Amino acid sequence: AGVSAIRPGTARPVTFSGRPFAVVPVGAQVVSDPLDLAPAPGSVLTVTLHLAGGQASEDVTSHPGSRTTSYLAAGDHVTAADLPGATPVDHWYFLSALEVWSEPGTAALVLLGDSLTDGRGSTTNRNDRWPDRLFDRLGAAAGVAVANQAAGGNRLLDDGLGPSGLARLDRDVLAQSGVRWLIVLAGVNDIGTAPATRPAQKRVAEDLIAAYEQIIVRAHAHDIRVYGGTLTPFGGNIPYDDAPGHREAARQTVNDWIRGGGRFDAVVDFDRAARDPAVPRRLLAALDLGDHLHLNPAGHRALAGAVPAGLLTG
Repeated sequence: AGVSAIRPGTARPVTFSGRPFAVVPVGAQVVSDPLDLAPAPGSVLTVTLHLAGGQASEDVTSHPGSRTTSYLAAGDHVTAADLPGATPVDHWYFLSALEVWSEPGTAALVLLGDSLTDGRGSTTNRNDRWPDRLFDRLGAAAGVAVANQAAGGNRLLDDGLGPSGLARLDRDVLAQSGVRWLIVLAGVNDIGTAPATRPAQKRVAEDLIAAYEQIIVRAHAHDIRVYGGTLTPFGGNIPYDDAPGHREAARQTVNDWIRGGGRFDAVVDFDRAARDPAVPRRLLAALDLGDHLHLNPAGHRALAGAVPAGLLTG
């Protein structure tokens, strides 16, 4: 990942209804024809495209927190095996998903979350986000595809950096192919951006619980098992932590419901995996990126290890 070249001889032309091009209307998506390509599980794929007619709108699909380098160059280079002199950017653009034919026993796990799942604190081009670590831990033989549908800064209840988690549930979870399981790890940004008052935090905790119930009901209608991820600590973070502790109280209320509410099909206790046992409102120092909210690569490994493999069977 993160290099400007591909392996010689591996390029395949992409077509759309038999044509070597497609026009993507603003707000729409276009699916290519199938490719005769059989990538091994965990392969790194490169997609090169050329905007032959320019870019009609600034509203393009983008992934600011890709933690993977893309390369920009003027001109048509779709057949090039390398892009020397291209401008590197640590973002993804235009491409939203890639679907792969799989064996009948394969199923997908979707992860709905924010920057903690998106990979903040992981190593650029090393693929060591906790979803990557979980995929590595399970191994290809497990027959589990992992779809990371997280967005940095995302909130569950309200739009912010991208549409809210509730608003993108259809697109990012229910419309995906072969989904059998869903892990929800979202809500910290809702708590952290709501006013640090007792009434406001009581309200956001209640609203988050109602949102989780909506996700569960809608996913169950699609025969998807839903696992609740407890919210990890943010004690000491500026600006999320507040001296009176109203936001911490909201986090505890939400986590108590996730653990004991009986609505999720199972619980993944990310809070327990990441917190400091001596100061439970804070991240363990060895896992802390330094801002007391996000995790370093060791923290991503800890979250991956918190997911019981037995949940991803049957």
